[in-house]
Amino acid sequence: MGGNQRPTIKTVAARAGVGRTTVSRVLNGSPLVSDEARAAVLAAIAELNYVPSSVARSLVTSRTDSIALVIPESESRLGSEPYFSAVIRGVSDGLAGTQIQLLLILVRDQRGLESLEEFLTARRVDGVLLVSVHRDDPLPGLLETLELPTVLAGRRSPEESLTHVHSDNVGGAAEAVRHLLGRGRKTIGTITGPLDMDVGNSRLSGWREALVDAGLAPDETLIATGDFTEEGGRLAMRALLERHPDLDGVFAASDVMAAGALAELRRHGRRVPDDVALVGFDDSIVARHTDPPLTSVRQPVEEIGRTITELLLQEIAQRGTARQRVMLPTSLIVRGSA
Repeated sequence: MGGNQRPTIKTVAARAGVGRTTVSRVLNGSPLVSDEARAAVLAAIAELNYVPSSVARSLVTSRTDSIALVIPESESRLGSEPYFSAVIRGVSDGLAGTQIQLLLILVRDQRGLESLEEFLTARRVDGVLLVSVHRDDPLPGLLETLELPTVLAGRRSPEESLTHVHSDNVGGAAEAVRHLLGRGRKTIGTITGPLDMDVGNSRLSGWREALVDAGLAPDETLIATGDFTEEGGRLAMRALLERHPDLDGVFAASDVMAAGALAELRRHGRRVPDDVALVGFDDSIVARHTDPPLTSVRQPVEEIGRTITELLLQEIAQRGTARQRVMLPTSLIVRGSA
C-alpha cells in the first residue's frame, strides 16, 4: 500500500489469502468461518490498520433509519426503462409516513460492487431493496452473508431463498399468447428478456405453455433473445423476420422491446396489426404512446415497490421474520396493436 490510500476489504482479503466474503463474515461475527481463516483475517486487519468505518461497530447494534434501493444497472438503462421509475414511486409510497431515508445506489461495474460491499459491511443502512436480479448476481449472496435484511423485486430462480415479490410472469405471458391465438394468429414468435434472469425465462415459459395448451409444438426458431432495450427489440424482430417471413404474431417480454419491434416491422413494410399482431408486457407509458397503441400485459409495478418496502420494514422491525414469497397478478390490456 502506498501513499494515503486506505485499505479496503479487497486489500485485507488479498493480504489474508481469503475471499472478500470471508472478511465480511469475520467483521460481522459470523460463525461460518474456520479458526484458521479468522486468524488470518484478524492478522491482516491489524497489519493494515484496517477500520471499516469509524461508526461501524456501533451501527451493528443500532439503527440508521435508512434503507438502500440497489439497482445493478447504468444511468442510461435507469432512464430509458419505465419499470425502474415505477418501482421507485412504489418504494417512496411505502415509506410515506415513516422517518426512513431512502438511498438509491446504482452498481455499474466491479468497482461499484466493491464500494457497495464496503458500504454494506459498515452497516450504513438498516436493510436493502434489490431490483433487476440476474441468476449469477453476487449481491444476494453477499447480503445473506452480512445477514442484512433484504427483499428482492424479482428473484434469481423459482428456488429463491430471500424474501421477494414478483408478478405472475408465466401466467401473464400465457394470457398474451392465448389472446394472439384467439385473434387467429398461427405463427407467433417471442422476443424474450435476458435468459440469465428469472423474469426472462418465466415469460418464455408462458409463451411455450400457451402454445402447448393450444395443441401446438413450440418452434425454437420463433424465439429471439432480447435485453429489455428498444434496440434489443429491434434486432430480435429483425432476426425473427429473417427466419419466418410468414410471422403473423409476436409476444415481446417488455413494452420497450415491443416498441423496437414495432419500428422494425414498419421498416419491413409490415402493418400492425393487419399483417403482424404485437403484444408487450408491463403496460407502461410506452404502451399508450406507440402507433398503434400497444396491447400489453399489465403488471402492478408500483405495488411491487410498495410491497417490497413493507416487507423490508417488517424484517427490520422483527429480525428473524420468516422469509416470504409474494406473487402479484397480471391482466391483459387490449389496444390497437392486437
